[in-house]
Amino acid sequence: MTRKRDYRIFGRRPSTYKSALDSDDTACFCGELLGHDKRYEHDTQEYMVATNHMSKKREVLGFTFETPNTSRFKNNMHSRVLQRFPFLLEMLYWVINYLFYRMTAILSQKIFSGRGIWKVAESHGLAVLGFERQAPLSYLFPHELDIQQWFMPNHQDVLSILNKVYALLHIPGTVGFIAWYYYVAPSHSTFATVRRTMNLTNFMAFTTYIFYPCIPPRLLPKEYGFLDTVRHDDAQSVWMSGKYVNSLAAMPSMHFGYAFCIGCTMVYHSGAFRKKLEYGEVRKPWALRLFCVGLGVGYLMLILITIIATANHYILDALVAAVYVLVAFMGNRVFYIFVPLEDWLLWVIRAERPVPSTGDRYVPVRHRM
Repeated sequence: MTRKRDYRIFGRRPSTYKSALDSDDTACFCGELLGHDKRYEHDTQEYMVATNHMSKKREVLGFTFETPNTSRFKNNMHSRVLQRFPFLLEMLYWVINYLFYRMTAILSQKIFSGRGIWKVAESHGLAVLGFERQAPLSYLFPHELDIQQWFMPNHQDVLSILNKVYALLHIPGTVGFIAWYYYVAPSHSTFATVRRTMNLTNFMAFTTYIFYPCIPPRLLPKEYGFLDTVRHDDAQSVWMSGKYVNSLAAMPSMHFGYAFCIGCTMVYHSGAFRKKLEYGEVRKPWALRLFCVGLGVGYLMLILITIIATANHYILDALVAAVYVLVAFMGNRVFYIFVPLEDWLLWVIRAERPVPSTGDRYVPVRHRM
């Protein structure tokens, strides 16, 4: 879905390559931040030669950075591979996210080694429970224990299914959504907004995991009444086990954070609540709009019920995760500060940033317009 269909890696001569510098699609980190330096035009015989090799000027958060131009490397083999499969670059950045998550448990253990990480996490979990019981609007929220116990007598099969959903759907489902939306988003700038929002939510949550380790309800002492249904049903998975998995990362719930971001994106993608569509986007039939809204809201509610019924998270975890997503959405452009670093990284490996394939399926519509 994400490959560049009109580009070929091999052949006597490379397929026509449109540099990211020439892209009319706001490719997240490139076009909207790019400036040209005319100081390097005097020693060139043709203007196009100067344009292709002059340095870049990045306007980022009020600062101007000059970075090397990588367009001269566009015909290198690894540049061609990236151009054919531009989603590989997206996968690289998600790997970096995952490595940061893997480090949260190690860093948190070092910070709280004197007091004992487990004791600190348990005190934080009990503090969350206490806050929920004493909050001014606590009567609006059901107790986590009541929700889990509702499933126990006569709905254990459903609870077993929810355990599998929690263990197996989170990471593959989120990565699948990212790949799918990379293909269906009306423009790369729209996709990049969603991706940056999820990434910034990650970094906010991961920082919280380091400095505020929190034990999930299922791991509290037995006198609090929660049942560890994950181990009871043998619902562990590769995403929930291993040396570097942080089992004391209940606050906030990134299961719900991802689901909230995905749900909001699905509602936006439906176009049901938008009077004006993006350039090239076609109004969806009412049945498809209803399906997108239902899928987004339904997935959000499924994950919310799952994290509470399986005692993996507190209700406050979901609320904080939703707040993190909203804050990340409003401040997602802060990631532009890493654009100069990306330019230098590409220069070091002698590669050109690929032009995203997002929005390619709308090209025929644009041409007809």
